[in-house]
Amino acid sequence: MRPPPDYWTATPKGIPTPRPVDPFRPLPDRRPPPMSTAPSTTTDDPTPVPPTPSRRIRATLRPLVLRLHFYAGVLVAPFLLVAAVTGFLYAASFQAEKIVYAHELTVPAGDRKLPLSEQVTAARKAHPEGTVSAVRPSPEADATTRVLLSGVTGVDADHTLAVFVDPYTGKVRGALEQYGSTGALPLRTWIDGLHRDLHLGENGRLYSELAASWLWVIAGGGLVLWFGRRRERRKVRGTTGRRRTLGLHGTLGVWAATGFVFLSATGLTWSAYAGANIDELRTALGQATPSVSATTGGDHAAHSAAKSGEATARDLDAVLAVARAEGLGDPVEIVASADASSAYVVKQIQRGWPEKQDSVAVDPATGEVIDALRFADYPLLAKLTRWGIDAHTGTLFGLVNQIALMALALSLVLLIVWGYRMWWLRGRASAFGRPIPRGAWQQVPPQILVPALAAVTVLGYFVPLLGIPLAAFVAVDVLLGEIAHRRERRTPASG
Repeated sequence: MRPPPDYWTATPKGIPTPRPVDPFRPLPDRRPPPMSTAPSTTTDDPTPVPPTPSRRIRATLRPLVLRLHFYAGVLVAPFLLVAAVTGFLYAASFQAEKIVYAHELTVPAGDRKLPLSEQVTAARKAHPEGTVSAVRPSPEADATTRVLLSGVTGVDADHTLAVFVDPYTGKVRGALEQYGSTGALPLRTWIDGLHRDLHLGENGRLYSELAASWLWVIAGGGLVLWFGRRRERRKVRGTTGRRRTLGLHGTLGVWAATGFVFLSATGLTWSAYAGANIDELRTALGQATPSVSATTGGDHAAHSAAKSGEATARDLDAVLAVARAEGLGDPVEIVASADASSAYVVKQIQRGWPEKQDSVAVDPATGEVIDALRFADYPLLAKLTRWGIDAHTGTLFGLVNQIALMALALSLVLLIVWGYRMWWLRGRASAFGRPIPRGAWQQVPPQILVPALAAVTVLGYFVPLLGIPLAAFVAVDVLLGEIAHRRERRTPASG
């Protein structure tokens, strides 16, 4: 009997030596696979399944959105970066203002506040220049009263001089220049001007309007591109290089996109050109912000003409008492009558809670309420505009609002940095910042392209700093494409 092959010590020439068998290694399973009762998913037809119409449309739109997102990001990102940095500083300025101007803003709480007329008289003795345009009574136990003076030498025409008075002692604690309905003091006023127009006047406002006009476009394009990618390509963990940067850029952009669209829409409401168009549209729809009427009859005119400045100051106590009876709680601002035929207007200025925006007009001669305007009676678009602007400026919900704005600003800075990094990594192997290829719009079906162009045209009319740059970009892109096409046609002939 021959021994098994594992123990052969010699083999004929040309026959390979058998491999020793490992007694501990399991033998391979040579059984046939079990029969499956499930229907087979394979087919003998090698023809691929054609994509659905919706997938074809997405496939043709994606390159166009990608090209628009790329060029808008590259060209508008510097303006967005400035807006994000200055916006972050503005959101932080509310709390910084409380620290820098703590002496003027706060006082030790006392037992009884002086009548408002005495506080105004103390402010006028310290600062007799100008005229009293408004008074903001102390809203809290440790807060000062602000007496606002207009027409003061050395103060900008659209600013007022705020005189801060201790409501318990009548002592003047200081005077600072104030701007706007939110009562911005010099620090916040300077940062606000930097964010709004870079301290360049009306022409400087073009930068912020350009940023606001394009922010929602870039954010929307990023969302389309992100959700159009396959799920496995959105992952950040375990990736490196450009893919990791793209993952970080897309993930953060998805989370912050809603905030960016909100900032863009609210920023446009008081911009120079788009804001004017929005105001006209709201007026045409009957949705303009109403205002209280302060016009009185001749009795008040005769009464005011007979009064001296000190007597007018005494009117403030009676006017404030009437406003309190009408339900206007702190903080409020009393606006002095503009002329002999005007009443005093008392309005709530609490922007931290959206409902406290009521106002009344009071005739100091009779104590009669000439007109009353409740925030609940505002048209819907007027309410939304008020809430949107207050949220954009960080006053709607106080500190929480300001922290959210700072987080959005930091997110935008990171997205811009990552976007430029992707641009550099994309062209590093050949040329810096290799652009997205042209001709994407030619692949879009006419039934999609024509309505889209019509919508963009209408939108560009109402938002000119979106429409004009977009038209200029298309014109330059077409011109460069034509030049490149002619060069390609001449190259074979010369060779």
